[in-house]
Amino acid sequence: MENKLYIYNSLSRKKELFEPLAAPHVGMYVCGPTVYGDAHLGHARPAITFDIVFRYLKHLGYKVRYVRNVTDVGHLEHDADEGEDKIAKKARLEDLEPMEVAHYYTVRYHYSMDKLNVLRPSIEPNASGHIIEQIAMIQKILDNGYAYLSNGSVYFDIEKYDKDYHYGILSGRNVEELLNNTRELAGQSEKRNGADFALWKKADARHIMRWPSPWSDGFPGWHAECSAMGCKYLGEQFDIHGGGMDLLFPHHESEIAQSMAANGKMPVRYWMHNNMITINGQKMGKSLGNAMSLEDFFAGNHKLLERPYSPMTIRFFILQAQYRSTLDFSNEALQAAEKGYKRLMEASESVKTLVPDDTAEDLEIQKITDLCYDAMNDDFNTPVVIANLFEAVRIVNSVNDAHSKINNRDLESLKKLFDVFVFEILGLVNTEKSDDNNLVDGLMQTIIDIRKEARSKKDWATSDLIRDKLAEFNVVLKDGKEGTTWSVK
Repeated sequence: MENKLYIYNSLSRKKELFEPLAAPHVGMYVCGPTVYGDAHLGHARPAITFDIVFRYLKHLGYKVRYVRNVTDVGHLEHDADEGEDKIAKKARLEDLEPMEVAHYYTVRYHYSMDKLNVLRPSIEPNASGHIIEQIAMIQKILDNGYAYLSNGSVYFDIEKYDKDYHYGILSGRNVEELLNNTRELAGQSEKRNGADFALWKKADARHIMRWPSPWSDGFPGWHAECSAMGCKYLGEQFDIHGGGMDLLFPHHESEIAQSMAANGKMPVRYWMHNNMITINGQKMGKSLGNAMSLEDFFAGNHKLLERPYSPMTIRFFILQAQYRSTLDFSNEALQAAEKGYKRLMEASESVKTLVPDDTAEDLEIQKITDLCYDAMNDDFNTPVVIANLFEAVRIVNSVNDAHSKINNRDLESLKKLFDVFVFEILGLVNTEKSDDNNLVDGLMQTIIDIRKEARSKKDWATSDLIRDKLAEFNVVLKDGKEGTTWSVK
């Protein structure tokens, strides 16, 4: 079958046929993490969303250069222009070097993404490693008349830019409203208009992350890094730019403005945005007490978690919703995802043991395969893919239970269906089948049972000894209503 991929473009607000600028080569840029804290569920969704895009484009035969940045400077506490850099603040409070903080959380981010089986990007540039490129881009914007210097800082002139182009083309914001709603702030800052955003900020005496520039010792604004690095690695125009919906405005809107002002070209053809994850209907946040790191999920170390959830359960849970829809976390939803994932993995193993019978009638496995491709080609609709895969699971179980037969051609098609869609495209890993994992689980369950027996006899010394010895190997026991669970720190 001919695969024609349609992508929902946030710029046009409709699905469009995917036509790369220079097929078979595809350039894709995705806004990555700001590395001042542990990765959380909100980080997992864009990572998995664009991992699926990356995997599927490669499956279709495209040569993809996937760039995902790391923000290690310029992301301020209050908004894009004001406050203290988040990494610098953490470094100051903990008496560390800023790059020490950035490196520590970058490593932890990679650790969590590896557990989720998110493929590494082709290039992963750091904002702090591309200050020269950002300065050069800012100078071009100044030379073209779309920015101004004020007390050593450089600001983007939205009003001037909007006269020649259109600020708000991506988000649908009205510039007049932006200027009117923020104009009262203009006299209280260095800006001509409160809506203008910083391209370069002059560092005050306490700011420990700073670089020399033609304008001052300072640091780049938040939006500058993506425009500069996208242009460096993918060119002045490339195919796909992705990120969370919370980045649509002002970050991605400002990226378009910067690139247009510097190069006179629309930088990206297809803008993609994944929707947010909520927890029991609420936005995640420290003030609400529902902010959970991925490590919390893996270990079950949070009051809102009934027990630990494996990385593959998290991945499967996220794939059960189309990336543009909202996704609400609950223990019930994760436990349902866990059951679904295990059913899929059991079928993927069972299909390997089925014996073909060439007298069996055609089961139309190719039709299921075509439906999976149709779903992926319809803006990466993974929940529909999963629904069709469970039709394949039903067939596997029916043949396995001797309720039906399967011929050799259908059996080979069924095996290929699982290999391609379950493992290659959806990126799931069968952690259920590992002999080593089963051995470890069995040994740990034996230890837990021995400790349980000791506790029932009120032999607290033995119980505590087992717990403490396991802790020496970073194994944590957690006693709950449904028994004792274990996790590795």
